[in-house]
Amino acid sequence: MELILIRHALPERREQTDGPADPPLAEAGHRQARRLADYLSTERIDAIYTSPLRRAVETASPLTEATGCTATVVDGVAEWDRQSTEYVPIEELKAAGDPRYHEVINNLWEGEDPVEDFEQRVTTSLDAIIADHAGDTVAVVCHGGVINLFLATVLGIGEERTGFFYPNYTSINRVAASRSGVRSVVTINETAHLRNTGLPMGIFQNG
Repeated sequence: MELILIRHALPERREQTDGPADPPLAEAGHRQARRLADYLSTERIDAIYTSPLRRAVETASPLTEATGCTATVVDGVAEWDRQSTEYVPIEELKAAGDPRYHEVINNLWEGEDPVEDFEQRVTTSLDAIIADHAGDTVAVVCHGGVINLFLATVLGIGEERTGFFYPNYTSINRVAASRSGVRSVVTINETAHLRNTGLPMGIFQNG
């Protein structure tokens, strides 16, 4: 089967909230999500899964409309900092010279889950999806940390596995996977749908 891991679109900035920040998409994020849906609408998508976090659910929405699939929420592909009381897009941290930017890119921020527990819940959840969809093409809308960890696991990367690359907003990352446990990375960070749009893509560039 083909597993398509999609990072959510650009969320709003939220800080010092009561309870988890869980931000919705920014206006540019909604436009990114529609571009993503248009781009993938030419492909066969057999099932869609999403993290429970709002930025992922809202990113998945245009894709469900374009494909006719219903999105199934999977708690196990939520981000490692899902209970955080703040969410600041990383490019804003970089532009402001915020020390939190260096903590993120150097993989020093700690989430609510120990790394081993985060890895366990992510891989268990994605392995279950793979087992249920032999021969299918499945999209999973999730988060940069989730994508980083799973692709690094497939590639056999060691201790720095949770931060070896930066997934752009609505980037498409494809893995060929079988029930027997064979995994192969097909593409990383596809963003053709954002090119020449002027929409933000991530730390380093705009479309």
